[in-house]
Amino acid sequence: MRYYFFLSILFVSSIIRAQERDTLSQPSDSLSISIHVAIDTIAIVPDTVSIIGVGDIMMGTNYPEDKLPPNDGAHLLKNVESILKDADVTFGNLEGTLLDEGGVPKKCNDPKVCYAFRTPVRYVNNLVRAGFDMMSLANNHAGDMGDPGRKSSIKTLEEANILHAGQVTHPTVIFEKDSVKYGLAAFSPNSNCVDINDIEGAIEIVKRLDSICDIVIVSFHGGAEGAKFESVPRTNEIYYGENRGDVYKFAHTLIDAGADIIFGHGPHVTRAIEIYNERFIAYSLGNFCTYRGISVNGVNGLAPIVKVFTDKKGKFFYGKIIPTYQTYETGVRIDPQNQVIKKIQELTKKDFPESPIRIDENGLITYLAQ
Repeated sequence: MRYYFFLSILFVSSIIRAQERDTLSQPSDSLSISIHVAIDTIAIVPDTVSIIGVGDIMMGTNYPEDKLPPNDGAHLLKNVESILKDADVTFGNLEGTLLDEGGVPKKCNDPKVCYAFRTPVRYVNNLVRAGFDMMSLANNHAGDMGDPGRKSSIKTLEEANILHAGQVTHPTVIFEKDSVKYGLAAFSPNSNCVDINDIEGAIEIVKRLDSICDIVIVSFHGGAEGAKFESVPRTNEIYYGENRGDVYKFAHTLIDAGADIIFGHGPHVTRAIEIYNERFIAYSLGNFCTYRGISVNGVNGLAPIVKVFTDKKGKFFYGKIIPTYQTYETGVRIDPQNQVIKKIQELTKKDFPESPIRIDENGLITYLAQ
């Protein structure tokens, strides 16, 4: 089975090289069609697992003013529902709280750089329709409405059969699907969340999951925010006086401890990806679905759907970036210009030139030929 997989990879690589040579003489969509055929060939290999990760999700807020989408936001994820559901496991980062009313809004020293989100409980139906299996609740908006908001978010996700991790009361979650046991841990520098800056504690959590799970997925909320902070600096990032962690050290340390896939978020822009010790890292998945509450101007509105294919122990085989974008009052849409693919290509080449991967113009992630 493994031999067949590597033959498939060679098949993909040969198609890519042939199509690159012939781009001037063939229609522009032929490369995409051929790559999709090749991906389908790889995807049917036995013992291959597919895991999707996306970034921040905030489906509108009714606090402090009504910024809710029409029809309970049913359109927000509609254009990408079929993609999100086409994986063994689908992950996202839930920004804000699922709470109808009330709560204890967090206090901000500077309201200009601090927001609080409260999304009605029924909006969880959008996540269910889109096929989300699990969510991170480790971020700076999970506590926007205090303890009532945290408890309501947890209850709402659990009643919808969506798993979650990252709150100190629920630091991890373990589940089994198709004879593969998964573990999820989530971290951030925020109150009531599992601390990204407690490296020793994070190592202990991941080692425990690794001892009982086949694939360990780690989510982190870390790094500075905005278009000025697209690069991964390989040092602690301090933003508005808060230690947002050294995400490079954090990711590598946890892979060494047994993590298999790491999905980052927090900067509100997309960052580079990396393969380290045959494990996949996305340093930030950007603003995926953030209706009206968060700026989506320029690069802030570009986000990937990242689909990672591994063996049943989390070893990276290949991946796919599906490019999306959003504007201020729209849902998630597929980007025909592939802007976020180009951005990830650029940032990965700049930040991780040593990483042994190739990202092609259609978002296919493969190992570089040695």
